[in-house]
Order: sequence, then structure tokens, then C-alpha cells
Amino acid sequence: MKAVVKKEGVLIPRKLLKGAKQVEIRKEPGRIVVLPIPAPDDPVFKLGKHPVKSGVSDASERPDEYLYPGA
Repeated sequence: MKAVVKKEGVLIPRKLLKGAKQVEIRKEPGRIVVLPIPAPDDPVFKLGKHPVKSGVSDASERPDEYLYPGA
């Protein structure tokens, strides 16, 4: 896609922003990058806030053995 740079700047079509409420715009060598900023209420930011303590030291390495014993 090409866009004309006007006096005010460039208009980026909303469909390219995939529902973002805010974007970060930064200049890198040779290009301008527009990145969507995730909403603060995005559930992915809540992952790991309240980890479960199981007393097992290798649960992240062998989760299936603990979730499905004997399988």
C-alpha cells in the first residue's frame, strides 16, 4: 500500500491497525514503525500474576507427567 504524505502527515487505514486503541510510532534507521499498544485490560497481562506453588521444581519442564499421571 502506498499513501500520499500531506501537510498533516499520513493517514493509516483503520483496517491495518486491527482494532488497536493506541499505537506506538517510532523511527528506526531507514523506516518508520507503527506498533499497536495492547489494552491494559488485555487478559494476557494477568498471566503469571498469581502463580500456583506446588513444591515441584520441574513442573514447567514436565507438565504432562503432573497433569496426566500414569498416561
